[in-house]
Amino acid sequence: AQEALTNVVRHARATSCLVRVSAEDGALELDVSDDGVGLPEDRTPGVGLSSMRERAEELGGACEIESMPSGGTRVMARLSLPEERAEGG
Repeated sequence: AQEALTNVVRHARATSCLVRVSAEDGALELDVSDDGVGLPEDRTPGVGLSSMRERAEELGGACEIESMPSGGTRVMARLSLPEERAEGG
């Protein structure tokens, strides 16, 4: 989430940013979206975007980054939560 928020501040020229965190179906879901300028079509992902994907994959999850049709950028990450241990074991 920190890298996504840093990108909003540095690059998006956004007036608002929404951060959602939820735990569903054994996974932690993070969604960061803004109303900024979005990602340029002709630009390759920078180090920050690539590192977000790599970190999610290292933790057994996934991270998607997209420009939204209405403008802005959305970062969605999903990470598996550890299974709860049985009581007493």
